[in-house]
Amino acid sequence: MKQKRKTDKVQIIDATGKSLGRLSSQIALILEGKDKANFAPHKPGDTTVIVKNLSKVKFTGKKYKNKLYRWHTGYLGHLKELTLEQMWKKSPERVLRLAVRGMLPKNKLRDRRLKRLKIKL
Repeated sequence: MKQKRKTDKVQIIDATGKSLGRLSSQIALILEGKDKANFAPHKPGDTTVIVKNLSKVKFTGKKYKNKLYRWHTGYLGHLKELTLEQMWKKSPERVLRLAVRGMLPKNKLRDRRLKRLKIKL
């Protein structure tokens, strides 16, 4: 297991009353390190983000009932889908993690950056 470096920083974000998309983009920006003066796209960043009160996040419009999450198992006819409402009841952490994952650049650093995201309900 990797030891925590002295340069590692922690940023706590309160999700109360924030919309899911705006919260996700704010987290993605911090995980990339774009809020720092020494930003470089090839570096993973060094800030850990802790999200508090995730259960108090708000959804705008009709997304809660209509937004679909789809994935395929690899077998014929096995396209699975859940609405945001079903997914939120099952695992709110997964909903936020998927939203942040979609906003991070699609490269080799994405998984390393996502490991620095800690979620508290």
